[in-house]
Amino acid sequence: MNFMRAWIYLIIASVFEVAWIYSVKFMQFKEFFKIRFTEIFTAKSMYTILPILGYVVFGVGNIILFSKAMKTLPAGIAYATWMSVALIFVKITDVVIFKQPLTFLHVVFILFILVGVVGLKLID
Repeated sequence: MNFMRAWIYLIIASVFEVAWIYSVKFMQFKEFFKIRFTEIFTAKSMYTILPILGYVVFGVGNIILFSKAMKTLPAGIAYATWMSVALIFVKITDVVIFKQPLTFLHVVFILFILVGVVGLKLID
């Protein structure tokens, strides 16, 4: 597989990981089992069904893309990058969409994550 394509798969897998994480955040299993077949396409039901559907779709897509990337990239580099990019995207999503605070220390530790991943790549 093309080396550049493996990195693209890895970044997309990280984005899928973030979408998977937020689908878990919004899942409501108790409500899911209360939905009647005639109510499936109502707005209320969609708020319950879509996170569960996202969990499956993003979870499977994440693993497929990550496994494709690992066929070309070393496992340690692939895993470190995949998790690091996902963590950074989660923090960005928390700040931008969910209005969570972003402090100087958050930025410092995100930079530590980036330095660690780049360092792993440089010594490999």
